Amino acid sequence: MASRYRLSKTRFTAGLQCHKQLWWKVHEPDAPELVPTPAQQAVFDQGTRVGEVARTYVPGGALVDAPHNAFARRLATTKRLLEQRVPAVYEASFDSGGVYAAVDILERDGDRFRLIEVKSSTRIKDEHIPDVAVQLHVLRAAGLDVEGAELMHLNRECTFPDLEDLFVREDVTGAAEAWQPELPELIAGQLRMLAGGLPDVPIGEHCTKPYECPFMSRCWAGVPEHHVSTLYRAPHGGAALIAAGFETIAELPADGLNAVQARQREAVLTGRIVVEPGLDRALRVFDSPLAFLDFETVAPAIPVWEGCHPYEQVPVQFSFDVEAAGETLVHHEWLADGPGDPRPELARALVAACAGARTVVAYNAGFERGCIERLADAVPELADDLLAIAGRLADPLPIVRAHVYHPDFHGSFSLKSVLPALVPAVIAGRPTPSGHCEERSDDAIPSDPTVIARSPADGRDDEAIPSPTGCPPSLPGPRDCFVPPAAGLAMTEEGTIAATPPSSAQPVIARSPADGRDDEAISWSPPTPPNPPSPGTNQSPSRSPYADLEVAEGATAAVELVRLLFHGETMTAAERAHLRDALLRYCAVDTMSMVRLLERLRELA
Repeated sequence: MASRYRLSKTRFTAGLQCHKQLWWKVHEPDAPELVPTPAQQAVFDQGTRVGEVARTYVPGGALVDAPHNAFARRLATTKRLLEQRVPAVYEASFDSGGVYAAVDILERDGDRFRLIEVKSSTRIKDEHIPDVAVQLHVLRAAGLDVEGAELMHLNRECTFPDLEDLFVREDVTGAAEAWQPELPELIAGQLRMLAGGLPDVPIGEHCTKPYECPFMSRCWAGVPEHHVSTLYRAPHGGAALIAAGFETIAELPADGLNAVQARQREAVLTGRIVVEPGLDRALRVFDSPLAFLDFETVAPAIPVWEGCHPYEQVPVQFSFDVEAAGETLVHHEWLADGPGDPRPELARALVAACAGARTVVAYNAGFERGCIERLADAVPELADDLLAIAGRLADPLPIVRAHVYHPDFHGSFSLKSVLPALVPAVIAGRPTPSGHCEERSDDAIPSDPTVIARSPADGRDDEAIPSPTGCPPSLPGPRDCFVPPAAGLAMTEEGTIAATPPSSAQPVIARSPADGRDDEAISWSPPTPPNPPSPGTNQSPSRSPYADLEVAEGATAAVELVRLLFHGETMTAAERAHLRDALLRYCAVDTMSMVRLLERLRELA
């Protein structure tokens, strides 16, 4: 009996990730979680644009030009174009065995065909293969002789204005063929699942890999604050810990955690800020007169400016606060206007603003350093000045990570996690006409009775100061980042933590000086857990200076910058002015946040 439900390649891959996600997508297609945010829509639009451009690199084809949900029209048009033997069909559509597939490019080779899946990434990813495989399955089931399958993706080495090599075509026939034996049962299993009630799927690593599930707020609604998924750099999002029965970080034994994780555990257990010895000495790198720098960038998938590559981060805005006489801050800001290359003018403005600053503070300074170094390549006449600025960068991030932990960090050291936890104030970071920054702060800021200030006698290594410039230190071997494992946690051959169920006894934290090693020497990559857990949990977010901003985070800023620079003609003058002001406010809050963070770190030291 035929199923009343239809899969697509997108639905199929969603079902591979989680049956519950697929069930909701099919049974609740109008769910509010499926309405894309502006940032998500920008990603979708960019992918659509890349797909359109990709067709021009396989010329001579015809487009199945019908609405995406007009299935009968799309199938009929595809059949007609195949009968006409056009060299290629774009969005060729097929339906077989309850699965519908629209192929990005179906290229004809005599009586045989090649399936070409276009991706806007710059490399093949593991999650791309099932997407291709299910299309190959549907095409063959529909009677086509498909000789091979390719992934067509952007070429990171392509350099504007020469876009002849914008795309790379890679054969993935073998990888797609390997999926064919199991596809019929996988498809049948998904269709059977859709015919029943909502499946019971526990939370885990699949909630965020390969993509963050849009329904996380539903599944994670009962997750407690300080869930093990928020453990700093928990392997695979804490999947092993969840499977072993751990729920919160407070339940974890101390042994087997790296230095940052152990500090996080203690902060959670005590409800206090943990401050390690050596913070005062680490902060000496911030030598006055100080300046505070933040860039905002755009990264077009298809480059538009001389010498740029796909997805190259190009700074189009900066905020800069510099110390002046009388302990005041002078604010500088710059924002591009229009689609022209912004780099020469921005570089000149940056060099002028940095004059006189001995130390340039940037949070996660590797990003700013990369922007400045690329600016030096693009504006060679200012290269020496720009590289000198890059050489004066100092980064609070590794210092915070090595010396301070607040329970409200929730495993993240991003500025937007660290700042509201350590500095619970409201900052109005927009400068006054005089050039100085106005700010408002909440008078009810608590004092610091809840700070654990360790002394060197606590056994921590006072010499383990991270690189303040953000340059990578000499790293120990991957296993050196763990205390020798004890009961409760054990390290596997892959360098991850294997867990056993929690016991009632909590071992005492007794770290040796060796625990002061660089926490970055970890053999696994940071996951993207719900951090903090999704809305609806009982996690209590700290107040944030970004809360009342119209543009409040980097992804939104990038979207709005693209709209301002490349689509400004679609807005009125008042709308453009309003958007510029919102972007300037956001960037200014970033730099003022660094000012207040550094003040707070000096207080804690």
